[in-house]
Amino acid sequence: MDKAQLILLGLPIFLFCSDLFNLFTPPPPKPQPQRPHQPPPHIPHQQHRPASFIPETLDFPSQKTSGLGGANGYGHTVEINFCVSCSFKGTAVTMKKMLETAFPGLDVILANYPPPAPKRLLAKVVPVAQMGVIGMIVAGDRIFPMIGIAQPPAWFHSLRANRFGSMASTWLIGNFLQSYLQSSGAFEVQCDGELVFSKLKEGRFPGEIELRDLISKTLTRPSTLY
Repeated sequence: MDKAQLILLGLPIFLFCSDLFNLFTPPPPKPQPQRPHQPPPHIPHQQHRPASFIPETLDFPSQKTSGLGGANGYGHTVEINFCVSCSFKGTAVTMKKMLETAFPGLDVILANYPPPAPKRLLAKVVPVAQMGVIGMIVAGDRIFPMIGIAQPPAWFHSLRANRFGSMASTWLIGNFLQSYLQSSGAFEVQCDGELVFSKLKEGRFPGEIELRDLISKTLTRPSTLY
């Protein structure tokens, strides 16, 4: 076996081990909402002041409004759940910066929107099937007699005739299927637990002005007291 054959054989095995390691690695913990940092209150020293001295009123940041209909982001949370495997992260980060600028103090949380459970289960089966097919191509002439098949089927001889091309094709097709099964195509925006925009329902991304107006209406909506 020459150097080129070793590279073609070792590369799929290395990629498979890397995908298998990433597949069973637990996801990172969900980041906790970051509250706006407020400086500690300043306690002035007790001093005797003249009777004509009028203390200046402090203007705290929480008393300011954003100018978008008087909406204020303090105490509110927006969650943007998007499909990570669909390369939607750039759009989510852009929306996060826009909302934090438009509504000071607003907590914007980015999180992955997972696909349905059946697709997640099939995505975990694909790497196992890949390894099985590659193992069958490499050592099928010894595996078939062990399972009681004396004469290997015709498709095995076709794959064995071009083993390196068959292994590369198996790896590429498996990676494509795994990427498809892990994608949800979602871009869901919630404000204080209320869904304000859903790409799964609308079939499109929200515009920046559109999303800003939706969040502003939700923040300025009077709360109902029961």
